[in-house]
Amino acid sequence: MTLHDPLIGTLLDGRYRVEQRVATGGMATVYRGTDTRLDRVLALKVMHPALAGDREFTERFIREAKAVARLAHPNVVNVFDQGADGRTVFLAMEYVPGRTLRDVLLDRGALSVRAALDIMEPVLAALGAAHRAGLVHRDVKPENVLITDNGLVKVADFGLVRLLSGADGAATTTTSAGTVLGTVSYLAPEQIRQDGPTDQRVDVYAAGILLYEMLTGAKPHTGDNPMQVLYQHLHVDVPPPSLAAPGVGPELDAIVAAATARDPQARPYDAVELLAALQRARRGLTPAQLDAEPPASARPTPQYPTGEVTSALSPARQMERTSVMQVPELLLDRPRPVDEPAPVRLRGPRRSRRPLIWGSVLAALLVVVGGATYFLSGALYTTVPSVLGQSQAQAVSTLDGAGLQGVFSQQFSESVPSGQVLATDPGVGQRMRKSDPVRVTLSKGPERIAVPNVVGQPLAQAQRALTGARLTPGTTTEEYSDTVPAGSVVGVTPDVGQQLAPNAPVALVVSKGMVPVPNVVGLSKDDATKALTDAGFKVQSNGLNLFAIGKVTSQNPTAGQPRPQGTSVTINFGLF
Repeated sequence: MTLHDPLIGTLLDGRYRVEQRVATGGMATVYRGTDTRLDRVLALKVMHPALAGDREFTERFIREAKAVARLAHPNVVNVFDQGADGRTVFLAMEYVPGRTLRDVLLDRGALSVRAALDIMEPVLAALGAAHRAGLVHRDVKPENVLITDNGLVKVADFGLVRLLSGADGAATTTTSAGTVLGTVSYLAPEQIRQDGPTDQRVDVYAAGILLYEMLTGAKPHTGDNPMQVLYQHLHVDVPPPSLAAPGVGPELDAIVAAATARDPQARPYDAVELLAALQRARRGLTPAQLDAEPPASARPTPQYPTGEVTSALSPARQMERTSVMQVPELLLDRPRPVDEPAPVRLRGPRRSRRPLIWGSVLAALLVVVGGATYFLSGALYTTVPSVLGQSQAQAVSTLDGAGLQGVFSQQFSESVPSGQVLATDPGVGQRMRKSDPVRVTLSKGPERIAVPNVVGQPLAQAQRALTGARLTPGTTTEEYSDTVPAGSVVGVTPDVGQQLAPNAPVALVVSKGMVPVPNVVGLSKDDATKALTDAGFKVQSNGLNLFAIGKVTSQNPTAGQPRPQGTSVTINFGLF
């Protein structure tokens, strides 16, 4: 039996009509609705009534609207409005018809490397825009990655968004001690431990788990209950995806390992840096590596248990919800307080002390060797500091403070302002020899290309010129011209010289040439007018034509002269 949803059919805030429930999560339900003022379809995210009375959750809900409204990115689901209608607290958002990434994984299992990267790159672009705007998503998972019917990827549900604050970029904690808010399979270790502030690297960790899941068709950490999964996040490294999917190359193994490092300092600094690393790895892969089919074992049989609806097109299937969890102290493996008594040990049979002595000597030797190694390591190695977003002078100063030198190069970027650091190799937090240089990439700002002058060139030649300029020949239309030969370009849109992004389309207008003026001398006015207008000319007439029985005695231009369509042709009549 399907229970009736009391919100369906209602009008929220006198404006938004609730029409269909499309998703249910841990904190809110999403409906498809209509903005009756603008007559557009949108999504309405309504907080669960049990949480609407909780001030903290309501503030978090409203913070989502304000935070996402700051982001203008094609891969982020837009938030239009936020409001309350009685006890109903809601967000009005962009409606994205299609499926979630969870639906795709349940249907197909593991994806090819190309498909996984085609999804991962826009996800990281969206998260990178959020990180550079000072926002952390904190709930990255397949359920929050939407794929539209035409293949556009969008990141949704910034319900746990957090604002970065402070000089060090650290974020303030909003959950109480011992509780974790998020989705178990994608929580970073520092989110579970709560032993300090978290930052954008929790999203990097979740993105690494997401990439592993797309490449293998399974989550890296599983268990019979959430506590087992939390324990693995804290104490077990994510395995290389190539162990489950042999077609995955070592480049992607390294990226997953870096993104899911249990020490946040060892991860890429933010999603922008992770995206840059992923794109570098992609450029090194062959088409065969990109399109290799995952093993059959990574393609599970889809299951469709009964449950709530998760999208407009698919039912809920093994959906993992965002939730609040209490973390047992024993999982955290924290040191015992000083005043806590040590456990009582039962005395066993007396044993020889000789093995103990040799063990002590060996331990002491290991301490000496370890200390020397640690000292030499500190003298020879260091970790790469963060210089992302800094100018070249600032980066030189920061690297010099860490005992490192930088080798600088430049690269165009659509997201990082000109003159600021776009990426480093090795990445932020990675260890390297002090004697080796850090390769620092500075942004040249967005690349722009001037539309070349192809007017007067034959169509094929003009198209080659646009391709050679790294622009895309767009739509082609035709018009008559008295100055440009037939088959050659009359004009372009955008205009010649306008600055465009690489691969932007340029529409071409091609000349149809000129049309010979028809001979209408001797015809009646009606017949002459029809002949001229059918050929595309305008008609002007002179002279009296009593009773409309006269004939055309002359015309200007004369018959046979080439003229562009739209030219006026004057016809003269006799009296009869």
